Amino acid sequence: MNSKHAPDFVEDLRGYLQEHHSDAHQVMHQFQSIDRAFLLRSDLLDSFRKLCAKEGGKTLPGTPLADIIQMTQEAAIAANWIHLAIRRRIGRWRYLKVHLETMDTQEVSASEFLRVKEHLINGGPETDIWQLEVDLKPFARKFLKPHETRSVGQGMAFLNRHLSSQLFEELGKGDERLLAFLQVHSYRGQQLMLNDHISSVRQLRRALRHGVEILSRKPPETPWDELSHKLVKSGFEPGWGRRAGDVVNTMELLLGILEAPSPDILESFLSRVPMIFSLAILSPHGWFGQADVLGRPDTGGQVVYILDQVRALEQEMRRRLFEQGLEIEPQILIVTRLIPEAEGTSCDQRLEPVAGTRGARILRVPFRDADGGVVPHWISRFELWPYLERFTLDAERELLAEIDGRPDLIIGNYSDGNLVASLMAQHLGVTQCNIAHALEKTKYLYSDLYWKDNEEQYHFSCQFTADLIAMNRADFIITSTYQEIAGTGESIGQYESHQSFTMPGLYRVVHGIDVYDPKFNIVSPGADSMVYFPPSEDDRRLHHLHPEIEQLVFGNTSDVESRGVLSDRDKPIIFTMARMDRIKNIVGLVEWFGQNDALREQANLLVASAYIDPQRSSDTEEREQIGKFHELMDRYQLDTQVRWVEGQVDRERNGELYRYIADRKGVFVQPALFEAFGLTIIEAMSTGLPTFATCFGGPLEIIEDGISGYHIDPNHGAAAAEKIASFFAACQEDPRRWEKISRGALDRVAAKYTWQRYADRLMTLARVYGFWRYVSDLERTESRRYLDMFYALQFRPRAAAMEASGESAD
Repeated sequence: MNSKHAPDFVEDLRGYLQEHHSDAHQVMHQFQSIDRAFLLRSDLLDSFRKLCAKEGGKTLPGTPLADIIQMTQEAAIAANWIHLAIRRRIGRWRYLKVHLETMDTQEVSASEFLRVKEHLINGGPETDIWQLEVDLKPFARKFLKPHETRSVGQGMAFLNRHLSSQLFEELGKGDERLLAFLQVHSYRGQQLMLNDHISSVRQLRRALRHGVEILSRKPPETPWDELSHKLVKSGFEPGWGRRAGDVVNTMELLLGILEAPSPDILESFLSRVPMIFSLAILSPHGWFGQADVLGRPDTGGQVVYILDQVRALEQEMRRRLFEQGLEIEPQILIVTRLIPEAEGTSCDQRLEPVAGTRGARILRVPFRDADGGVVPHWISRFELWPYLERFTLDAERELLAEIDGRPDLIIGNYSDGNLVASLMAQHLGVTQCNIAHALEKTKYLYSDLYWKDNEEQYHFSCQFTADLIAMNRADFIITSTYQEIAGTGESIGQYESHQSFTMPGLYRVVHGIDVYDPKFNIVSPGADSMVYFPPSEDDRRLHHLHPEIEQLVFGNTSDVESRGVLSDRDKPIIFTMARMDRIKNIVGLVEWFGQNDALREQANLLVASAYIDPQRSSDTEEREQIGKFHELMDRYQLDTQVRWVEGQVDRERNGELYRYIADRKGVFVQPALFEAFGLTIIEAMSTGLPTFATCFGGPLEIIEDGISGYHIDPNHGAAAAEKIASFFAACQEDPRRWEKISRGALDRVAAKYTWQRYADRLMTLARVYGFWRYVSDLERTESRRYLDMFYALQFRPRAAAMEASGESAD
């Protein structure tokens, strides 16, 4: 947007439309000629560019109307008006309507804009002005929020900057609240940090000065056991540090906060406070296990993410507890669903130790129907909503028994896990963290408007309601990328899409979430460095697996469940691996490959996904995609150039498979229509494999185009295939090109995406938000009561209706 139009772009537009009526009418007529009620940003821009290329449109670029079109995310045409949703910048929206004949321009509210969309869906002369409206904005008026787009996803830093000064200066009671916070810490009856010898801030200051004075005379390596006698008498209990030097550092940080609080000192101090001894990670859906589950319906990157997350968190929790001088073994439980009909997996085992950890476990709790009977079979993630309330109560009871008390942090995953986490955390009074992984609303075009058409298969009425409740109840939310929250300057983020939307006939959301809310934090995961490492580390490679991999890649269909046998083994390999669903777009990649003769001449395509026989799949969408795959193989006669093997679940072999393909100077392609993050991208890059990935979602941030990989647009498959073909051609001319991108991928992962960095950040976030939750009103009591009502009056009836109709048992 041009700065000259920034002060009041609406007035600028009004003036332009009146002064240049003919030009404006030409533009509106062009939009109207698309002959659709709803227009996307891409529709508007493509149509406008075509008009600008004509003789009569050359004066349009650079005008206020051009600026408005550039900012418009969607439009709705009703009667003689075009209604525009204008995103002035990330998270900041205004709505206009322009008369298609007179060019009269009026600003409208979000509610009015949504009602127009409802009218276009439902038809009839009038819209339902009395439809339930959800507006959470009034509850956030008293909360400080950042204003700059660069602060989005930096919630902890913002809170520490602003609340520290407010707490200790404006309220005047910050010292007392901090003291009370330090007095509550204990572990199974053992008091930590402070005892009852310190009952006032004055006593605390005096004790801290005295403690620093005593300890400064001791060697820094003096253990706590040799110091505790005097320190306990002064009011200090274990938790300050393992050695004298550590204790002094922690005490000096606290003295600094009491003297002149700063956000950096506050964060450093809180990161040392022993607060997190046990945590629960909720992930009910899918087949959650450690072997023979990946590639099954609803089972993919989230399982890998959580298992790697748990290993990293346990190490970080143990490290911190050790440094705090505590001999406490951390406890982590992954709470998921027990599936009696486990089909050879471990999903029917109640407890399962997590490999690579000392004490982390998977706790499985069954779904129960209305009569209390155990549901024996797998259930799609779209159909489990009726079971979650009972599952929450059962899981809470078993969780408390396993860890002998309340967890210190509850982490939800995906829509179902986040809803269960919000219910459980609220009941137990525990800090709650949400991880969406992927919000379904942005995956399916107009999924909110046409929710009724999708209800039988996807039940979005339950899912979108659950998402809205969980994201607003969470104490903090972590995302893998900035775009997951707020998108880009041109496209909206997953969370931002929940700011305003409507589900006609159900409810309209005029303000659902604010991407500037300080609960958002970006914490990117990594890949397991023990599994995914570059081919150059030859002494670590699994050479004994190469015969298996050779058979997998080049074997006959009689040897491996597969389709296609590669006839030219000398070609480099294009590799892709993902679930077989519409969003992952595996069949899209196959079609791009089939249509591009140059690419077929340059490389082979290896696909690891789903089953070859559609009858083996229990998922409707997967069966449809498998059928399309076979049809494309036949249509383009790909059986000598495409090798399709079933989804691969052996991580160790997959790591070596990436390296095997890298040895042959191949590439990895992730063609999804949208990808929230993309763990397979990190895995491939960690092995030095040049990666081409969708430009929609997290990969846009992970990959630096042309430096550490390449972006492709899945909506323009021909261009994507040409980009891959051009890379192979360039590598044939100069082999250093492949090495350059490979090196860039390795450097990018090392700098930004490691589990050690992730675990350190998450543990600090848990402490900081736990602190602010205790000393301030970050619990947002009023909004939570509002959400309780929304849950009771909207979610519960929708879920109950599913159960009553028997849909959830299909």
